Amino acid sequence: MAFNLKKVLKALLFSSNQPLTIAEIQEVVGRFHDGATTPDAEPAAGAAPAPAEAAVASADDTAAEAELYAEVPALVTAAQIREAMDQLAAELRSADDGFLLTEGAQGFRLVTHPRYARWVRALRNEPPPVKLSPTAMETLAVIAYRQPVTRAEIEHIRGVSAEAGLAKLLERELIYIVGRADLPGRPIQYGTTEAFLEFVGVRSVDELPATDVLSRQQINEWLQNAMRARHPSDSDMGLEEEGKEEQLSLADAARAAAAGDAAPAEPSAAPTPAPAESNPPA
Repeated sequence: MAFNLKKVLKALLFSSNQPLTIAEIQEVVGRFHDGATTPDAEPAAGAAPAPAEAAVASADDTAAEAELYAEVPALVTAAQIREAMDQLAAELRSADDGFLLTEGAQGFRLVTHPRYARWVRALRNEPPPVKLSPTAMETLAVIAYRQPVTRAEIEHIRGVSAEAGLAKLLERELIYIVGRADLPGRPIQYGTTEAFLEFVGVRSVDELPATDVLSRQQINEWLQNAMRARHPSDSDMGLEEEGKEEQLSLADAARAAAAGDAAPAEPSAAPTPAPAESNPPA
């Protein structure tokens, strides 16, 4: 039997309760060649004897095992491991036997198919997972695409309070406190965790779906303008500004007074002489 990398990887994934990275798999191969694992190692003194079924082996099995261990390459590259993982994942999907191979932020792992989740929860006596509300999902999306982001920025983008959404996301360990922003008051900044990557099924935030509606620079400019926006005036709202009529009347009066001082004096009308009284004849 020749060395089969896919079968070795499947055995490693099945026996590990944690995700395996490519570096960890290469480290296992190195330890194998260093002699840490030998197929014919003698049992230690005082160790319990192996079961009879395990101790009895045919000559064919021994020869096949020796051939398998003898043909292990000294170096297994990352490209070879990834190619074997892709082939193994495709075989598991086509077999449809209830297992899948997934790659997350922490490495590769064998998982049960989502359709059997209720059976697994029944075995572990676990409650069904709690779904996130639309409010929490919106807050999580803002943090994922804008991180690190402050609460004030989240509320400016969403237009509502983000206190409840942040509390729920912190409780579910989907976000964490990154630090404090270099702004007045030193507000807290939030970012996503590795649990968030597993939650959405990506290896890094760079794999999140991109949008061509607004670029990150446009969002930054809009957010900066929104953070220092001024209150709209009456004229911005299409209303008459308070006190404007009074100011206009005073200005008109001043202009009228100035015009009156500069105008030439009008000639006064001559008084109409009184008619002379005539004396009646004697």
